[in-house]
Amino acid sequence: MLPVRSPSEAYARIDFDARVEGADPQELVGLCYERLTLALGAAIHAAQSGDNALKSRSLTRALSAVTLLQMGVSGEDGVAGALHQFYASARRSILDSAVRFDAARMAEIRSDFCEIASAMRDAV
Repeated sequence: MLPVRSPSEAYARIDFDARVEGADPQELVGLCYERLTLALGAAIHAAQSGDNALKSRSLTRALSAVTLLQMGVSGEDGVAGALHQFYASARRSILDSAVRFDAARMAEIRSDFCEIASAMRDAV
């Protein structure tokens, strides 16, 4: 477990871990989307307020989430191929923003993932 920086971070970590423990595969994907969109939102906010440490932690969390999503895709054809391309593009943009932060691009990626997450929830 990573070192906890505040009581609210500890609570959020425990809540997230508990949700992961009881999740089925579709719920795990939803959790990754949720974590990714929250992390990107936090990175954007941190960049606007000049908090480079929070921006860096948030980008790392976003990168972890998109990497997990990439690892969870099986196959290369059809939807799987499109997901591989989508996740790879998001991952590259997040990595690029670690060096030169692009708030507009992060907001665009966040919006795309929010839209997909909403469609997934509506499909259930």
